[in-house]
Amino acid sequence: MSRYITLADGRSLKVECLSCALTSGLITPTGGTIYESTNFHVHQDVAYPIRGLVILASKRHFYSMDELTSEEQIEYIALIHKIRKEQRLLLGIDKVYYFYNEDTTHHFHLWMVPRYEWMYQFGNSVESLRPVLLHARNNMNDEENMKYVIEGIEILRDGLMDFASNSK
Repeated sequence: MSRYITLADGRSLKVECLSCALTSGLITPTGGTIYESTNFHVHQDVAYPIRGLVILASKRHFYSMDELTSEEQIEYIALIHKIRKEQRLLLGIDKVYYFYNEDTTHHFHLWMVPRYEWMYQFGNSVESLRPVLLHARNNMNDEENMKYVIEGIEILRDGLMDFASNSK
């Protein structure tokens, strides 16, 4: 069933699944793709302009972690590890919250949300994630911060280049 979605850049599109549209290349995320393999697509949803926020999405359409194939399981863990390492080394991110949910209209994807000092005003637990994301979306979409976020995307893309060449 198709639905209309509005992207962070204001484009409105009719899609059946936003994740499928992103992972297939129908939609190019603002800032571009950070990393892509046969099984996974890594990007940032700049609707939440937090430097280093990463979404790791499966290319295959499914909803639950127990549906990963053996090959996908191995790559998934290796990719999470590599992304996290680059977040720390290249962007100086000390802490990250990870979440995925199975009651979504999109298919399997993991959010890796950095924790910055300004976020602690919303709490120091998983309950703080929604207020943090809303604050970023509603208050951090200025040109200067977006340049900072896009720069972070480019840095992570460059940092994952060796993972791409070693995975082949």
